[in-house]
Amino acid sequence: MGRYTTILWDLDQTLLDFGRSQDYALKYAFGQLGLSASDGTVALYAAINDSYWKRFERGEITKEQVLTGRFEELFEKLSITVYKAQDIAGIYQEALGNVAFYLEGAKELVTELKKQGYGQYVVTNGVKITQSNKMKVSGLDQLVDGVFVSEVMGYPKPRKEYFDACLERIPDVTKDQCILVGDSLTSDMQGANNAGIDACWYNPKGLSNELGVKIDYEIRYLWELWKIIA
Repeated sequence: MGRYTTILWDLDQTLLDFGRSQDYALKYAFGQLGLSASDGTVALYAAINDSYWKRFERGEITKEQVLTGRFEELFEKLSITVYKAQDIAGIYQEALGNVAFYLEGAKELVTELKKQGYGQYVVTNGVKITQSNKMKVSGLDQLVDGVFVSEVMGYPKPRKEYFDACLERIPDVTKDQCILVGDSLTSDMQGANNAGIDACWYNPKGLSNELGVKIDYEIRYLWELWKIIA
């Protein structure tokens, strides 16, 4: 074991395929209301959803405003007036936690790291009940040592206070022994910078770092992490 003993994993779009779960959950929720959601509807929702979570990261809105506001905007843009945001929000959120799909190599890597004795924790801004369900459905709850959901910790990623609260709950580890692996520049990489933790950007699409945040490592495939920490 090298310098790093502990991996802080982002969950959605790093270990689990959030896009696939989102597609399922939105189409299911629309179906429950007797509506149909095309791939175009899913794409529109995904863009709206992303903008709301970015606002949450910046502390501009609460998580509750994310959960209903994104559907209010979606329904407005689709000219849906028969239903309100509250009618679909709960159905969608429950459906989102009922499925989990690993990204390529994720389960195998986490399993191997566990065998090798690395500490592994999930750091996520998601909704507590949804993320807890996804951890169970995927089996990740049996593979990692803990999960830190922002609403429980009292602060969102990328706040330094969030990571301070997480590290307080991880026994016998210092910041320089931790590495944060995530796909988001705004919540994961910026969060690692704020917390003074090394940042590994999981960037499978080869996007550019337009925000200019400090990144210590960049990987296209999850298994590349092995070379960094070994």
